[in-house]
Amino acid sequence: MGLRPLRLRDVRVWRDSRLRNADWLRPWEPSNPETPLFRTGLGPYIAMAGTLRREARQGLALPWVVTYEGAFAGQLTVGAIVWGSARSAQIGYWVDSALAGRGIIPTAVAMAVDHCFFTTGLHRVEANIRPENQASRRVVEKLGFREEGVRRRHLHIDGAWRDHICYALTVEDAPRGLLARWRARESAARGGPSHEEV
Repeated sequence: MGLRPLRLRDVRVWRDSRLRNADWLRPWEPSNPETPLFRTGLGPYIAMAGTLRREARQGLALPWVVTYEGAFAGQLTVGAIVWGSARSAQIGYWVDSALAGRGIIPTAVAMAVDHCFFTTGLHRVEANIRPENQASRRVVEKLGFREEGVRRRHLHIDGAWRDHICYALTVEDAPRGLLARWRARESAARGGPSHEEV
C-alpha cells in the first residue's frame, strides 16, 4: 500500500475506476450543482488533476493516488489547506470497491496525516463525512479522529446539499505518528504485541 502524487497520465485508469465504481461512490462524492459527476470522457479528470496540481504548487492541496500492490486503488486528497495561525486542512478519500475492507484507506489516511503533521507542518486535519457513510466514518474512528459535531448542508452530494459530521485530529493527538499507532492497533488485533499509546 502506498501513496504517490497524482499524475495527468493517470487519466485512463482513474476514469475506468470511477466509471466502474459510479454506484459505489455516488452517494458520498462531492458534486458540482451545475454539472454531472460521472462522465465517460477524459475532460473531467484532466480538469480535476490540473486544478489539484495547481493548488499543490500553491501549497493549498496534497493530491495523491492510493496504490495497492503497485496498482491504482483510489484517491486521497488533503485540500483546503489554511496557513497562518490555523495550519489546518481537510482530507477526503475513496477506494475501488473491489479493494474495500483490506485496511488500504486507514493506512493511506494515517500516512497522509503523518506527512501533514511532520513534513508539511500542519496542526489540524479534518474529515467531513455524511452521517450515513458508515464505512468512511469507521476509517477515521479507527484512527482516533474525534467527532466534533454536525455541519448542516455542508457539501453538495448526489444532487443535494448534505449534512456532514466533522471529525478532527491535531498533532497533539498523535505525537509519535498516526501510522505507528494504526500499525500497533492492527498488530494487536491479529494477536501480536502492541505498544499503542494510550
